[in-house]
Amino acid sequence: MIHENIIKAANILYNCRIKLKRIDNLPINLIPQNKKEAYKIQDELVKKYIISNHNSSKIIGMKVGCTNKAAQDQINVKEPFYGNLFSIYSGISNCSINSKDFFKPFIEPEFSFKIGKELELANAPYSSTEIYTYIESVLPSIEIVDSRFNDWKIVGINNLIADNGVNAYWIHGSENKNIDKFNFLNHSVLLKINNQIIDQGNAKNVLGNPINSLTWLINTLSQQGKSLPKNSYISTGTCTPAIPIKKGDKITADFGKLGVVKFIYI
Repeated sequence: MIHENIIKAANILYNCRIKLKRIDNLPINLIPQNKKEAYKIQDELVKKYIISNHNSSKIIGMKVGCTNKAAQDQINVKEPFYGNLFSIYSGISNCSINSKDFFKPFIEPEFSFKIGKELELANAPYSSTEIYTYIESVLPSIEIVDSRFNDWKIVGINNLIADNGVNAYWIHGSENKNIDKFNFLNHSVLLKINNQIIDQGNAKNVLGNPINSLTWLINTLSQQGKSLPKNSYISTGTCTPAIPIKKGDKITADFGKLGVVKFIYI
């Protein structure tokens, strides 16, 4: 795909979000035909978010999508993909989220990590054991996903990647630097809406261990000649299926001894 069309595709996806207008698909000549084209569109979309907000918005980290078999089945995708987390589209637990800014959002309880230092591309691929030593802290989080496509179950992985991995918002709890106290092979998460348990997830649902998701991201970025800046946050993928929410819902993700994340969808 020529660069001009990559920019056009990114502009359409950006305007869909800002103007809250969904599309069935991109124009046929702007549809990414492979993951390489999809990530190029995503990169241009990222630039658009930053420039259009007069550089008041910055990338604070990344999200990994479809690291969970149940989530993959929901949107007919068989492999993970990534997107970016923005400061203007993130918040702290106990916040209120305005429903006017979304289409039909879903929530995903996720283990997030903060990387303490930048990893050298030349040393990739990394093992999960090596990546573990670079983690500065772990924190409970909820990602809100909300596609700019009318039916994101049929548009395919390339369109979802171009759409910044369908990220809409990221909400996090308190950081915990004592990561050795947690068993990421088996750590339960309760997801509640209006004080009713909706689902019970587990860290093991995320590629067997959310550290594996983090490792996949770093090695994938390295293959693309990209890196994670120091102090980046990475949301590693949902522990449950993606759950729809509606206006007025009070959402709680209880990560046990790791903490709780809450928000109200007003």
